[in-house]
Amino acid sequence: MRIRLSTYSTKPRGGVVHTLALGEALARAGHDVEVWALARGGDTGFFRDVAVRTHLVPVPEIEGESVGDRIMRSIDLLAAALADAGPVDVRHAQDCLTANAEGAASGYADLVRTVHHLDEFTTPSLVACHERALVEPAALLCVSDAVAAEVLAGWGRAAPVVGNGVDAARFAAAAAAGAGRPWRERFGSYVLAVGGIEPRKGTRDLVAAMAALADRGVEAPLVVAGGDTLFDYRPYREDVFALASSLGVEPVVLGPVPEDDLPGLVAGAAAFAFPSTKEGFGLAAMEALAAGVPVVARDLPVLREVFAGAVRFAGEPGVGQGAGFADAYAGELASVLAGGEPGDPARAAVGRALAASHSWDTVAAAHLAAYGRVGVA
Repeated sequence: MRIRLSTYSTKPRGGVVHTLALGEALARAGHDVEVWALARGGDTGFFRDVAVRTHLVPVPEIEGESVGDRIMRSIDLLAAALADAGPVDVRHAQDCLTANAEGAASGYADLVRTVHHLDEFTTPSLVACHERALVEPAALLCVSDAVAAEVLAGWGRAAPVVGNGVDAARFAAAAAAGAGRPWRERFGSYVLAVGGIEPRKGTRDLVAAMAALADRGVEAPLVVAGGDTLFDYRPYREDVFALASSLGVEPVVLGPVPEDDLPGLVAGAAAFAFPSTKEGFGLAAMEALAAGVPVVARDLPVLREVFAGAVRFAGEPGVGQGAGFADAYAGELASVLAGGEPGDPARAAVGRALAASHSWDTVAAAHLAAYGRVGVA
């Protein structure tokens, strides 16, 4: 089959990582795959080499443009480019932005869209964009049962679960080769968060937890990696840094980390912090498990579904926050950094096995089956 996957960015965000790995796995299964994406900031390629055809649509910067206007313009630019693309057997958008572009280019009647997680917007144009990408496509797919349940409850649409993969061998090999040692020499026994500073990643709560950890007499630097996004989170970042300053927490913010360096950074961490308030699967945490790094996660239904038995959960079930959550999260981090309870080696083995079980080839097979079930292939 000729399959077109589309994603909103060239940067190493979870949905983009998913798109590229899925495309390569579908190609290994014998299909003709191409990936389309928006390229901002003068990007001329993805964050890594890609083993399928790629098409990038430039989005020139306009000074003073609002986030909402930039997103709507991005949709128009991608739609215009897709309208001139050749026919394919499967059109598969990986987010609401590219679903809107595909719909504008060739309609929604045969469009597949993956819902990685559900966003919450307040700008009318973005609310409409989000709604359209859930209502109009011919079929929706989800990466977890928890997200599929949200889609069913909110929109009455049954979405097959196709799962998510992880390049477990890459992170396991980095740990085995000692690639984390230079990072430990640089930062000491550090707590790592990947995904940048934004509300959905729970960074503010993590900063409060790191302060509570220090109050327990446990000193560990917080290292934050990643973070490129379409949205403007500057006010949130300023709030996080102001809170950190008031609490005496000094996070080391690395920004996007080169692809070749990421496995070593993950493998070197003493603990991986995953206090997200919303996730569809948790790819970054799964990579940490593959490297044998203990993970402390917020107690969300989707993370219980994906990680039960392999990670430590903090807080009450649901989206706990505030001082109570920070103290509970600090307690779990303290146990990890102190060596944990006797069962932790077993938990680490469970984590490695869990990560290794999420093969991209298996995920590709699930997609092919889903394409057939929803009638687009």
